[in-house]
Amino acid sequence: MLSHAIRSYCVPDNTSTLKFWNGDWNLTWHTENPDFTQCFQNTVLVWIPCIYLWACFPVYFLYLRCHDRGYIQMSNLNKAKTALGLILWIVCWADLFYSFWERSQNIFRAPFFLISPTVLGITMLLATFLIQYERMKGVQSSGVMTIFWLISLLCATVIFRSKIILGAEVDAFRYVTFCTYFILLLVQLILCCFPEQPPLFSETVNDPKPCPEFSASFLSRITFWWITGLMIQGYRRPLEAKDLWSLNKEDTSEEIVPGLARNWAKEWYKMMSNWQGYFYTGLLFVCACLQTLILHQYFHICFVTGMRLKTAIVGVIYRKALVITNSARKTSTVGEIVNLMSVDAQRFMDLATYINMIWSAPLQVILALYLLWQNLGPSVLAGVAVMILLVPINAVMKAQMKSKDNRIKLMNEILNGIKVLKLYAWELAFREKVLEIRQKELKVLKKSAYLAAMATFTWVCAPFLVALSTFAVYVKIDKNNVLDAQKAFVSLALFNILRFPLNMLPMVISSIVEASVSLKRLRVFLSHEELDPDSIIRGPTTDARLNYVHFIFSINFTVPEGSLIAVVGQVGCGKSSLLSALLGEMDKKEGYVVVKGSVAYVPQQAWVQNATLKDNIIFGREMNESRYKRVIEACALLPDIEILPTGDRTEIGEKGVNLSGGQKQRVSLARAVYCNADVYLFDDPLSAVDAHVGKHIFEKVIGPKGILKNKTRVLVTHAVNYLPQMDTILVMSDGEISEMGSYQELLKQDGAFAEFLRTYANAEQSMENSGKLTPGLYFPRLKISIFNRQLSNSSTYSRETGKSQHQSSTAELQKPLAEKNSWKLTEADTAKTGRVKATVYWDYMKAIGLFISFLSIFLFMCNHVASLASNYWLSLWTDDPVINGTQQYTNVRLGVYGALGISQGIAVFGYSMAVSIGGIFASRHLHLNLLHNVLRSPMSFFERTPSGNLVNRFSKEIDTIDSTIPPIIKMFMGSTFNVIGACIIILLATPIAAVIIPPLGLVYLFVQRFYVATSRQLKRLESVSRSPVYSHFNETLLGVSVIRAFEEQKRFIKQNDMKVDENQKAYYPSIVANRWLAVRLEYVGNCIVLFAALFAVIARNKLSPGLVGLSVSYSLQITAYLNWLVRMSSELETNIVAVERWVVHHSYTWPEEGKVEFRGYGLRYREDLDLVLKNINVTINGGEKIGIVGRTGAGKSSLTLGLFRINEAAEGEIIIDGINIAKIGLHDLRFRVTIIPQDPILFSGSLRMNLDPFDQHSDEDIWRSLELAHLKNFVSALPDKLNHECAEGGENLSVGQRQLVCLARALLRKSKILVLDEATAAVDLETDNLIQSTIKSQFEECTVLTIAHRLNTIMDYTRVLVLDRGEVVECGSPDNLLQEKGIFYSMAKDSGLV
Repeated sequence: MLSHAIRSYCVPDNTSTLKFWNGDWNLTWHTENPDFTQCFQNTVLVWIPCIYLWACFPVYFLYLRCHDRGYIQMSNLNKAKTALGLILWIVCWADLFYSFWERSQNIFRAPFFLISPTVLGITMLLATFLIQYERMKGVQSSGVMTIFWLISLLCATVIFRSKIILGAEVDAFRYVTFCTYFILLLVQLILCCFPEQPPLFSETVNDPKPCPEFSASFLSRITFWWITGLMIQGYRRPLEAKDLWSLNKEDTSEEIVPGLARNWAKEWYKMMSNWQGYFYTGLLFVCACLQTLILHQYFHICFVTGMRLKTAIVGVIYRKALVITNSARKTSTVGEIVNLMSVDAQRFMDLATYINMIWSAPLQVILALYLLWQNLGPSVLAGVAVMILLVPINAVMKAQMKSKDNRIKLMNEILNGIKVLKLYAWELAFREKVLEIRQKELKVLKKSAYLAAMATFTWVCAPFLVALSTFAVYVKIDKNNVLDAQKAFVSLALFNILRFPLNMLPMVISSIVEASVSLKRLRVFLSHEELDPDSIIRGPTTDARLNYVHFIFSINFTVPEGSLIAVVGQVGCGKSSLLSALLGEMDKKEGYVVVKGSVAYVPQQAWVQNATLKDNIIFGREMNESRYKRVIEACALLPDIEILPTGDRTEIGEKGVNLSGGQKQRVSLARAVYCNADVYLFDDPLSAVDAHVGKHIFEKVIGPKGILKNKTRVLVTHAVNYLPQMDTILVMSDGEISEMGSYQELLKQDGAFAEFLRTYANAEQSMENSGKLTPGLYFPRLKISIFNRQLSNSSTYSRETGKSQHQSSTAELQKPLAEKNSWKLTEADTAKTGRVKATVYWDYMKAIGLFISFLSIFLFMCNHVASLASNYWLSLWTDDPVINGTQQYTNVRLGVYGALGISQGIAVFGYSMAVSIGGIFASRHLHLNLLHNVLRSPMSFFERTPSGNLVNRFSKEIDTIDSTIPPIIKMFMGSTFNVIGACIIILLATPIAAVIIPPLGLVYLFVQRFYVATSRQLKRLESVSRSPVYSHFNETLLGVSVIRAFEEQKRFIKQNDMKVDENQKAYYPSIVANRWLAVRLEYVGNCIVLFAALFAVIARNKLSPGLVGLSVSYSLQITAYLNWLVRMSSELETNIVAVERWVVHHSYTWPEEGKVEFRGYGLRYREDLDLVLKNINVTINGGEKIGIVGRTGAGKSSLTLGLFRINEAAEGEIIIDGINIAKIGLHDLRFRVTIIPQDPILFSGSLRMNLDPFDQHSDEDIWRSLELAHLKNFVSALPDKLNHECAEGGENLSVGQRQLVCLARALLRKSKILVLDEATAAVDLETDNLIQSTIKSQFEECTVLTIAHRLNTIMDYTRVLVLDRGEVVECGSPDNLLQEKGIFYSMAKDSGLV
């Protein structure tokens, strides 16, 4: 039909038909010199570009109308483009007028001579219009137009070639116009490759580091050339955060989040002549290149969409967290919310990339099957059956996130309470708890590892099994079915195409399931109740009136403006709730609250941000120097600022770790005072500070003469001494106001409160004024039992240093600038730079186990050798000669082919299992180490390291080691061997390829090294910039009531957006870098395809068709493999970064012989004191019994302190069994050396707990140790036996018994080194002898050090050390020392032993 319609255009009014396809295919296909007919050239080839532009126009026009980027000024480039467009129009219409002129001369041409120039001319006008319209809408480089000029030029090239061949037959005028037209098109295309200048008033003008993407030309964008600058920079030196570009405006949180927030509210020919071979080769190459460009544009769009999704989700969660009610807050732990931000947002990101597979995968499968059917007929069904059987194995879902959530939650608690853990040495108990959860997690991992092994097995073997079954059925059905090269290799290629969609489908489905789980979690969180903003009226009334119900039953009171109100009452009577109600943090049941003006709030638990001291006080307000100084002085912060390393610019750690409780409270107070609000709510700020500081603060800030004297102040307090200065006092009990009035009124009312006040105030006065006690006012305690906390100044925090309060100039506040920059408390999560060291890989292999590592490498080799062999065998089979329409040896061929395939399968399964199980070993080992090291770190480490970093390490990095690294290793190894295999096959088939593969290999390596340098660093920067997002979020959740009270939500949202954008700033280039790499590499791969096919065409007469088929089918896969290889090697490198961070600890059999050496050892108690021990050099061999004697203060006990590292060495070292004790963990040391201390201390709890707090020993062991300690009879006589409750300090046992319990402890631990710090008078002689005899018998092969006060206990020891003034003065066996008549002799004489 179509050709008939077009043909009518080609018929001149008075001539016979001009052929459209000249004589069937003779002119175009079956010829050595192919060409199109005149008619085809002048219609179809002219109209293709026109149709393209007119089809794009409506959509593009609308797009430009909606996306206005600003106005671009007229430039020379633009003028040139416009002028050329107009000239093109004139040239086209010159042809049109020439045709009219011909008609007037009675020369009748075919209609297309009129129609084509008309259409083309109008299209050129449209193109010119678009050039101008794009300029007005701020388009710097247009893809639509570039493609238009490219298509026009390609079509014109075909016509141009034809005109040159025909030469003389063409009329001169049209020949000239056409040449002009062709040259103009070429120039237009070249001009189109240059971008315009940026639009006026665009953000990029003010941006210091704009992203070059939008100003890049279309070609640069489609090949990702614009990121090359950054790649070069990253190759030359490691990238830093300052090298990154700003985010594009449409990728920032500011642009993206509101959108989501709004929507949430709503919801082959055998007979070929020469040139065709080359034509197909070229076509193969062009198709591959086009596919590369289009595919990666698609991926780029997907990834950017994913990134925006993540930004939006994080933003929405953060905004929600600021308005959620307190009751709803309790249902989601911090750990869960952080997981929503990290894990769930990531799920959506991943889904965005694959979602289109839902329809495209089935489409690919159907197409491939159709082509296979064409090729092999019904035997394809056998293959399909095998495939369908293999799919479900892949579709098994992974176990849920529950145990990970629990582990992160527990880690969060541990990190927050690390100080308590350290003080109680509970690290081990908690470590067990974490490891228990971890054990469950690893169980799940193990299951998924087995499944992953199965999946890998099916993924690798599926194409082979399918091919095997199909070929087997094909050759067995009919003797005449010959398996030749065409059939075999076309089928293989198609089976390989099938492999991808079939394996992606289950992945996509599971990804959708996971995302829907995440969506559910998000929905639950986002639909929590929010605080009602109207629950308090911030009105202009002069009074703050309150009528409130909740914990607080109906309450009515009015606070006059500018008055000072105290709220007192016993613990839990609703004082803080009253303030929460005033802030609108409670659920209002009835009544109304009116608060005039702005509010400042000081919570009971001070909330301090991780920022400088100054920022904490100013809290986002304008800086006012004089006010700031007044506030600091009034809040008694001057002495503290002097102590801090860099004055008020000192950075405060997370949760204020480097401030004492009182300092935090005063910073919190200063923040409120500085903000100059109208109403002040103080929730007992004075309890955390010392009495004199409290007094200072009351006088200077809160009281009638303080800075705030004209403001309305509500003070919850327990300090009675300030009550007389209050305007009104509210007395609360059980959520109601029981009494209310001024101090005098309450005294007049003479309630129980008044009595209490009198008693208490007088008692206080009597202390101050020594006397003046009014007699007879001591009432029985009963009446006032409501105030069981006696309204005392309950100071729970560390006492403050009372420094003299003196004026201080600004200069003093801000300590010298040189210091200022040198000191920083929290260390940002730092990015390592440079290549990952080989040792890291080696460490990982050791963690897996070297045997498993090498086994899996060997199995990999086997698998790939088998795979190559089977395909080579197939090529030999296809070359078998066909005799009488059948092939011989079919059975042998099929048998060997099958055997090779099965051996391949076994190898795959083997290595898959090995890698997965090895991965689990590794992650168990690494997690243990990480946990071990973190719990062992000194407190200073936790003060410096924001918890966000550590949580990041425990969630993201461990997750990487668990579930990311093993599959990456599999794919990396697989890709490596695949590439090598493909190269080998290509070389076998066409040895001439040896010329081309090495240079391409070099290009490849260069590109890869180039990329990995940049990508690795971007990945590191991205993971480093992720930590602050979590830290900031954690901090916000803790201080949310303060943020709301000060109405600072906007500022915090903005901060969060900035932190997310910082993170995406590193993420965006890393996506683009990935695409940049893929495009470059696929071109290398496409070149390999091109050359493999080209050499095959060149040498087609000499080669066997089987080998050629093999070679080309391998080269087709090589692109994918190369891509994977680089992707995997860089993934491996970027992810192995997670393994970069551990230290290995000593094994646990130490110490084995118990040899102790003091080398030049010295000890002092504090930096500024003299040495208590000097220059001690002693070697004690394993099993020796040593007595240590000396007069009081000679340094005997100091020696034990040094041995247990209660005090660290000032000089020298102590070596136990060849290990310097300063280099190992304190737990390791103190668990391995046992002491029976001077004062026997027991803890309240069962006797059993006192002997074995970690439940490490069985009851039999414990009874044995009690028997040896001569306590068995006593304990078995107790009613509860081992569960006998010891009172605090063991008060209900005698001192001697306690000493024996300590001995039993030592016997239970049975360590190689025992230290006896001998009790002076605690034990009667009889018990002493018992202890000594037990030690002799039980600790025979142990080293025993006894600090002796009674010399008779050590007369039979191996050696005695005599200390005097911290030095060893005598050393030897007791007998020798007695003969020397030195210090030891005189001591023995004093004891009456000589």
